[in-house]
Amino acid sequence: MGSYLICVLLGYVLGSSNMAFYISRLKGVNLTQSGTKNLGASNAMLLMGWGAGILVGLHDIGKAALSVWLAGRLFPHLPLAGLLSGAASVMGHMFPFYLRFRGGKGFASYLGMILAFNWKFALIVMAAVVVITLVTNYIVIATMTTVAVFPVYLAVTAGWAAVVITAVVSLVMVWKHRENFVRLKNGTEVGFRKAKSGELRIK
Repeated sequence: MGSYLICVLLGYVLGSSNMAFYISRLKGVNLTQSGTKNLGASNAMLLMGWGAGILVGLHDIGKAALSVWLAGRLFPHLPLAGLLSGAASVMGHMFPFYLRFRGGKGFASYLGMILAFNWKFALIVMAAVVVITLVTNYIVIATMTTVAVFPVYLAVTAGWAAVVITAVVSLVMVWKHRENFVRLKNGTEVGFRKAKSGELRIK
């Protein structure tokens, strides 16, 4: 039991590191008051440019992947140690303790968890994310597709415990994106093409 707790704490602490917050403080931009109003890669890109968005995205992917890798090395006898730590990392990204539990929406970290768990499947997912985003113009649709597909994949390859771990995180991510669904319905969601043009960027 103690080993599982360490996995969770390890993942949560690593996941709580928020590059979007660090960069926004340096640039004097309040991400929680503009754009999509969250501390994640998408909003960093919208308000601070592609450079910031890419840096934040790589950081968010990397911290979850590192969580999976470290837990797997520390507890090789626990088959789900890496996945549990990766899931905790995603939760840490969404609910960082030092930011009053207001972080990002978890998509990049979720991809990082998948990448470290099974890189071949992750490449397929990432390719699908690109295609879905380009076709629909909304990354939130690609996000919801990803969080629905991964637990199903685990149901076939890893068993019910892995499904429960990832399904919990997936459901929390769906809840975190509830405002996106409202904006999609109202036709006010910021699309990929508008973000690419840099229309919302804060100078």
